[in-house]
Amino acid sequence: MAGNKNLNAAMKAKNDEFYTQLTDIEKELRHYTQHFRDKVVFCNCDDPYESNFFKYFAMNFNRLGLKKLIATCYNGSPVQGNELLLQFDIDDPSEPKKIAHKIEITEVSDMNGDGAIDLADVRYLLQNDKNVISILKGNGDFRSPECVELLKQADIVVTNPPFSKFREYVAQLVKYEKKFLIIGNMNAIKYKEIFPFIIENKLWLGYSFPKMFKIPDRAEGKNVKIVDGIRLQQFGNIAWYTNLDIQKRHEDLILYKQYTPEEFPKYDNYDAINVNKVAEIPFDYEGVMGVPITFLDKYNPEQFEILGITENNIILQPYWVPNCKKYDRPYINGERKYSRILIRKKR
Repeated sequence: MAGNKNLNAAMKAKNDEFYTQLTDIEKELRHYTQHFRDKVVFCNCDDPYESNFFKYFAMNFNRLGLKKLIATCYNGSPVQGNELLLQFDIDDPSEPKKIAHKIEITEVSDMNGDGAIDLADVRYLLQNDKNVISILKGNGDFRSPECVELLKQADIVVTNPPFSKFREYVAQLVKYEKKFLIIGNMNAIKYKEIFPFIIENKLWLGYSFPKMFKIPDRAEGKNVKIVDGIRLQQFGNIAWYTNLDIQKRHEDLILYKQYTPEEFPKYDNYDAINVNKVAEIPFDYEGVMGVPITFLDKYNPEQFEILGITENNIILQPYWVPNCKKYDRPYINGERKYSRILIRKKR
């Protein structure tokens, strides 16, 4: 729970400087290898000096068969003049200047001759004339016109976007019909701007749930650890969101529990039964069921239909109990319960 409090406090303060660890990226991306061949990947919230997303795709550029890798860096204020390019010292990353820029990679080679593409080679990417770094006219915000133009060129977007702007970020990806794999707060599932995408099968959960994020040295907070000189903070309730087809979306949830009215009571305010654990969804009940939000980690759209969520009254009107005034979270015998996703079996 402390991890959730940390995340909520950070979102309220609009503190978005949480950097994903390379191990977490590798753990998730191993499930998506087949999607990247001959594709343009865009990391549009990523300073190459800081971003492990950029490093991952640069190191795996050839293995994945990428066509191009683009990353853009945000600096928070407009750039004045090309002379700032002289201040960007690519050979001395010890104190990188926070200048909004983009880097475009079309070729990666073994620069140090050790027989592998690794972080040592990433450092020398710009010695290859086919790879370019350039200053952006604006501040590098993902909503800026030049970043939107880069988005239009991309096939797949992969990054950790600002948690405080998650609604806008996802809406933009859907608007431009982009494939994506991004990190966000699990509570975003309940946003009225996000859940309709889940119902429409435009968004679903990935495989893993990152816990530890690198934070700036100046940052403070609870659950902060120093590991190998790196300042890390633990957060709860973080997930990968994607619209790339993955194997888990085609795996049936095995149902073993038999329905009884005593174990699965009906809600006072919704025409549905309550299921406390995803593993206990009854195999022989054909009506509407309210299940925990964690159901989305097991959701197979060929097995179940998602009807709505008992939060923000999203797509729930057909399942309201007539003349009942309580239409937020579900109630059983007058007792308020946690939010539930309403589902129904397809087969």
